[in-house]
Amino acid sequence: MEKTIATNKKARHLYEIEETIEAGMVLLGPEVKSLRLGRANLADSFARIKNGEVYLYNLHISPYPFSREAQFLDPTRTRKLLLKKAEIKRLLGKVQQRGYTLIPLRIYFRDGKAKVELALAKGKKIYDRRETIRRREQERELRRRYKGRIK
Repeated sequence: MEKTIATNKKARHLYEIEETIEAGMVLLGPEVKSLRLGRANLADSFARIKNGEVYLYNLHISPYPFSREAQFLDPTRTRKLLLKKAEIKRLLGKVQQRGYTLIPLRIYFRDGKAKVELALAKGKKIYDRRETIRRREQERELRRRYKGRIK
């Protein structure tokens, strides 16, 4: 069973998503408790591969209010992601060669463990974004017209 904590709503608008990968996160106790309360923000966060390991930057997890040590933790500290070596090597090749980037789409709990859904994405140009919006509106209009004929 999955419980979604936070989603990156801008990601699908700003990036063309090629594929998604599930990764575990290395967290401290108060951070896990804050996540259970739903206190996370994925805006402006991204992942990078450094020294053969994947790290998540700018993920904001608010301090857990009932913890003594939470006041000493940086809410936007860099967090390590847990992936298999083969996955990291494959991602590294794509990120280096083709100009892709790693963007977190959502944070969720699966079987009591905090997971992050990473997307291998390529940034959209402004005209691509406009085209996506135009296409979505056309489909919506077609559905409205089609719905009206069935009655």
